[in-house]
Amino acid sequence: MDRLTNRRVLSIALPIVLSNVTVPLLGLVDTGVIGQLGRPEAIGGVAIGAVILTSIYWIFGFLRMGTSGLVAQSHGAGQGAESGAHLLRALAIAAAAGLGFILLQGAVFGAAFRIAPTSVAVKALARDYLAIRIWGAPATIGLYAVTGWLIAVERARSVLVLNLIQNGLNVALSIWFVLGLHWGVQGVAAATLLSEWCGLMLGLWMTRKAVAQGLTAAGLFARDKLTRLARVNSDIMIRSVLLQASFTSFVFLGAGQGDVTLAANQVLLQFLSITAYALDGFAFAAESLVGQAVGARRPDRVRRASVLTSAWGIGGAFALALAFWFGGGAIIDLLTTSPEVRAEARVYLPWLGAAPLIGVGAWMLDGIFIGATLTRDMRMAMIWSALVFLAAVLLLPPVWGNHGLWAALTALNLSRGVAMALRYPRAEAAAA
Repeated sequence: MDRLTNRRVLSIALPIVLSNVTVPLLGLVDTGVIGQLGRPEAIGGVAIGAVILTSIYWIFGFLRMGTSGLVAQSHGAGQGAESGAHLLRALAIAAAAGLGFILLQGAVFGAAFRIAPTSVAVKALARDYLAIRIWGAPATIGLYAVTGWLIAVERARSVLVLNLIQNGLNVALSIWFVLGLHWGVQGVAAATLLSEWCGLMLGLWMTRKAVAQGLTAAGLFARDKLTRLARVNSDIMIRSVLLQASFTSFVFLGAGQGDVTLAANQVLLQFLSITAYALDGFAFAAESLVGQAVGARRPDRVRRASVLTSAWGIGGAFALALAFWFGGGAIIDLLTTSPEVRAEARVYLPWLGAAPLIGVGAWMLDGIFIGATLTRDMRMAMIWSALVFLAAVLLLPPVWGNHGLWAALTALNLSRGVAMALRYPRAEAAAA
């Protein structure tokens, strides 16, 4: 195995951080393009449709994490064929899930629209948008698997190139279809659909050697292999559902504090998104390097990889904390023009100044545990943390208002980090 150095960590982390930047930019361009139509219902239709699909696809985000950990271990053990086999198994799940969503789209979207409180006009446009976008389900879910494989084998630059090409194509097609061909909402949907499939084709070309090797693996769809894949992915899915439920309940409970407080909380949640985008690169580096060390049966390298990646993660958290403390007001003013929301957000800004330092442990240990495929431990830590969050939201907001909500969310991230830190020795033991 190559030496574990700071340069190696940064070669994985920095392209991932740059790649993450393209995600919010794509949403910004899509909103701006459809906004040129001068129809509020068109913006609403695209927004509702995108949220519905994002929520559906998010369920299968475990494919990215599960694939990354399993492939990294096979890669570290020098098992090229098994590394490719993990990718093929994940792609098979993606294809089945995507086809399932296409076949069940009527029932899925019908249930979503019964929950979403939208006007008839917005709902009609959202249906037009979804009727086109749903055909990209196999590609979008498949890209989770491809991305996980690329991260695991330290091809972070390929992830950056893939996202730049896919999102750049999406932007160009959206502008052409909407402003040039006047296709409206259908144009935005068609642009995204085409870019999704082009992204998957490019991803498969990038991983073509792994796919070819995987086809030669013994027991490609053997029961024990599929059982391990199911266990790893089910643990991650449960963990992710609980985490998302906690954040969703935070938003819903914030709505009970009034419209201004709700808006302020939404603005401040963008600070957490910025933190996640920035620290993801170092967490992904931990997934790859720890996973490879476990596959190579080197506990000492697990420790070295954990320390190196976490040091960079902590450094990034300090930089973000300073940026939020001294520049948080400017960021708030950039995100909203409402004087009331600006003033309200500043009241709770100190919680966000502390958030990167409090949450960095959870983010980095997520990466370490994914690399070591300690997904059961991740699930148990999340269950314990969710109970801590539940107790906090029941006790604190009644006496401390919105400060109590932010304290509960802070307790969630802190408890996740503590729970996994107590289990960290198992990561080194996994390589023994």
